[in-house]
Amino acid sequence: MNKKLIAIAILPAALTLGGCATVSKEDLAEVRALAEKAAADASEAKTMAADAGKEASAARTEAEAAKASADAANRKAEETETKIDRMFKKSMYK
Repeated sequence: MNKKLIAIAILPAALTLGGCATVSKEDLAEVRALAEKAAADASEAKTMAADAGKEASAARTEAEAAKASADAANRKAEETETKIDRMFKKSMYK
């Protein structure tokens, strides 16, 4: 009798676990769709990152050109200031 009760108690649990272990085609399709969407999102993110890298590189090149231009302007301003100082000193000693 005791063995029959144990068997009756184990049978529904075994059937429940067996049902949980099976996966329907719809579930697999849903998981596959989610995985494909995640892969597409990752690919899009990778493309966006590559584009951002190109834009950053272009911005760096532009900034370096602007810095070179500013450095040249500074040098010219210093040369001009030096010339003005010399001219002022000459005019003061005359």
